[in-house]
Amino acid sequence: MKSFAALYQRLDRSTATLDKRAALVDYFRQARVHDAAWAMYLLSGGKVGGARRKIAASGELRAWVSEESGLPPWLVEDSYAQVGDLAETLTLLLDDPAQVAPDRPLADWIEQHLLAVANRPEEERRAAVLAGWRQLPASERLVFNKLLTGALRVGVSQRQVQQALAEWSGLDIARIAQRMLGEWVPSPGVLSELLSPDELPSDRQQPYPFFLASPLEGDPAERLGPIDDWLLEWKWDGIRLQLLRRRGEVALWSRGEERLDGRFPEIEHAALALPEGCVLDGELLAWDEAGNLPRAFTALQTRIQRRKPGAATLRNTPVRVLAYDLLEREGEDLRGLPLQQRRAQLAEVIGALGDTRIQLSPDVPAEDWVQAAALREASRERGVEGLMLKRRTSTYQSGRRRGDWWKWKVDPLTIDAVLLYAQAGHGRRSTLYTDYTFGVWDGDTLVPVAKAYSGLDDKEILALDRWIRANTRERFGPVRSVRAEQVFELGFEEVNRSSRHKSGIAVRFPRILRWRHDKPAVEADRLATLQALAR
Repeated sequence: MKSFAALYQRLDRSTATLDKRAALVDYFRQARVHDAAWAMYLLSGGKVGGARRKIAASGELRAWVSEESGLPPWLVEDSYAQVGDLAETLTLLLDDPAQVAPDRPLADWIEQHLLAVANRPEEERRAAVLAGWRQLPASERLVFNKLLTGALRVGVSQRQVQQALAEWSGLDIARIAQRMLGEWVPSPGVLSELLSPDELPSDRQQPYPFFLASPLEGDPAERLGPIDDWLLEWKWDGIRLQLLRRRGEVALWSRGEERLDGRFPEIEHAALALPEGCVLDGELLAWDEAGNLPRAFTALQTRIQRRKPGAATLRNTPVRVLAYDLLEREGEDLRGLPLQQRRAQLAEVIGALGDTRIQLSPDVPAEDWVQAAALREASRERGVEGLMLKRRTSTYQSGRRRGDWWKWKVDPLTIDAVLLYAQAGHGRRSTLYTDYTFGVWDGDTLVPVAKAYSGLDDKEILALDRWIRANTRERFGPVRSVRAEQVFELGFEEVNRSSRHKSGIAVRFPRILRWRHDKPAVEADRLATLQALAR
């Protein structure tokens, strides 16, 4: 635990990407294999507990630390509200042990101490947590508490972990990224397979790492050169996935590294007619058959949660895949070929299939960038988010590599909304109020319509934090209700009707565009404005 806690501190104190990678490489080189496997899992977003492996709920941890520290519950709650991060609060409220126990490996703490009591009666789980608190000094106790709360955020992405593993092992990062897709349990064997230089049977069961586009800002004519060098497609608003047809089976993998088996049986059935050894990259969309247009993403959400959709769901929310790339054909990896060649082969495969449930994502012809810009401006009427721009000679790479694939989205929709609630952030921002809830007017009442966490610079965050503390009306645990005075311009992609929200609408991807010091709250937008935009 000591070496992983030292890694956590080193990562937390660093803001430079190369320094973080160096810290990861140093740790992987000296760590026990089992500990390194767990570190890789945790830093890539994995969690120790969860709904299926309950170790300690937030309320239980606050009650136990109150008993252990002798502090009244109200003081624990107030401390938590002030600090904003439960793991840090628990660490600060406890004294260091008089005698520190001998160092114990990270894997042992997780597997033999925490997971050993998962889903056990409360007294057993409580005893295990208290034992950790009583044995570990502050730096290691913080990591222990981060494991308990599932909030091990330290500014490291899965991509950075993969880069460090590639540098340490000398293995191609694309192979490491592919092997890390999907669900896996940390173990020495998993790490050995992950870093094996040989091709493994399991490699054929995994999708390829997704190639991600970068957002395009500014005039494409100035940045990208002649339009003839580029393939233009619509920017679909669905679920990015890879469709695998291998060894007589079909698998659908989302970009979120989840297998979607059983959720879209009509697509799986159609894909059985694809040739063996075939992998498509495309977009899964809910489809309006009558209008021959994609439906809003909210329609697709009704399908995502159903592992075995019934006949009514299949009938009311038909879906289709629009394929825009061919990554594998007859078992041959095509990612190194130019996009125009991959697209030509994709057209052959889709044409031979002849099933409307899996179609080719069409090219969008444009004579020049002026015409392309006009097409982009009409995107919302087509139910799309803008244009994708892909260099015709580009290979299929891994992750977000700038230069060859761009997403040229339409400008966001905007509203002026009033700040209603604020909550402390996480990690470096755990002592500042950086998570905001905004509302618009419905008659004489402000109703919440969006949460946003980004868009302000550091100076604005500090100024708003001071204002929130001085203008709090009520507290609800870590959340503060504030005076309805501050107006912000919010940007978002679209508005959908939603029965799950009090306002009756849900906005997609809201973010703060600017702080409207010039506008009083009474002039903020009204709910009817959003309702008129809703799909």
